[in-house]
Amino acid sequence: MTNALIYLIVMIAVAAVVFLLAALVFGRGEELAPLPPGASPTRLPADDITAQDVRELKFQQVFRGYKMTEVDWALQRLATEVETLRARVAELEDRESSEHPA
Repeated sequence: MTNALIYLIVMIAVAAVVFLLAALVFGRGEELAPLPPGASPTRLPADDITAQDVRELKFQQVFRGYKMTEVDWALQRLATEVETLRARVAELEDRESSEHPA
């Protein structure tokens, strides 16, 4: 009887340690809403990215983080959009300064 009780206590202790380790490794179980099959949550418009587009941007979660290729793609798109906007601003500033010399 005593041996059975000791085994039971040891098994419960081992199960608790395994549970805690799994919780640390895999997180608390939060998940994004399920996607339709074959869909990707990473979406940005082809042109004219707005602040709201960036705020609504979601990445597919994979083991211990986000899918790196989707994050890289989104960052590249945003960098391209920033470059385009800055070039357009510079062009407009140049045009305005040439039309209205100081």
